[in-house]
Amino acid sequence: MTVATPLDPAQRVDPGTEVVDATAALPAAPSRSVITPLRIGVTTLWLSLIVLLPLVAIAWQAGGRGWNGFRLAVTSHAALESFRVTLTISVLVTVLDVVFGLATAWVLVRDDFVGKGVIDALIDLPFALPTIVTSLVMLALYGNSSPIGIHLQHTPPGVAMALAFVTLPLVVRAVQPVLMEIDRDVEEAAAALGATRLVTFKTVVLPSLQPALLTGAGLAFSRCVAEFGSVVTIGGAVPGRTEVSSQWIRSLIENDDHTSAAAISIVLLAISFAVLVLLRTVGGRAAKREEEAE
Repeated sequence: MTVATPLDPAQRVDPGTEVVDATAALPAAPSRSVITPLRIGVTTLWLSLIVLLPLVAIAWQAGGRGWNGFRLAVTSHAALESFRVTLTISVLVTVLDVVFGLATAWVLVRDDFVGKGVIDALIDLPFALPTIVTSLVMLALYGNSSPIGIHLQHTPPGVAMALAFVTLPLVVRAVQPVLMEIDRDVEEAAAALGATRLVTFKTVVLPSLQPALLTGAGLAFSRCVAEFGSVVTIGGAVPGRTEVSSQWIRSLIENDDHTSAAAISIVLLAISFAVLVLLRTVGGRAAKREEEAE
């Protein structure tokens, strides 16, 4: 048997020679219908082990005293005060993160200056630091012995500063790659037509950045709602003033009230999930409109 290679039309093939396609000897590729369910099954199993089962467990524990017990736990005065402090500071910090995160990403992408690489690396520093170290850093900088004369210990601004420190990178890293991909020719064309920088930013740049900004804002807000370690020492857990919900949960656990702690956790989880879904939905619609406009 002779295996033939592709022949030039001018070449003659002996009629007595059997020609066999070389690709026929290659092993057949794995069926996609087999691989896809396998991948989906493995992914679902892994997510079930690390996400779904823990959520089911804490929901089960939260309902240990029935609906009435759950309601009493989440509507107690201390719980409502912790929710108020948590949500108020979280919303404020998220707004600040969006503004300064966008400004930071803009500088890192559009400007060149000495030490740019160092600053870019420092953005990720809060990801590497244990959150309790962040709290100690904030206490050393803004505590009663502050070297710069700013005393924020046991105050809402102190809690906000600690939360901003650990959440700002989430917005910067969400916006930065999108900003790098924006076609600057469109901005230059708008400027050539007489548009000011502010108008160009609002009409050309901001619509493209909106999905990334909303994603970063959602991540920052969820991190603020759930944060514990970075606010332990600087906040001081003053009831109705600096005690966030995560610290109230710790107090409940220390008092061996795990059911109430689980109930508060479920409320925080529901709030964070609802905000993430809402912002992702709005961001997805904005991205779709942007694609249709192009």
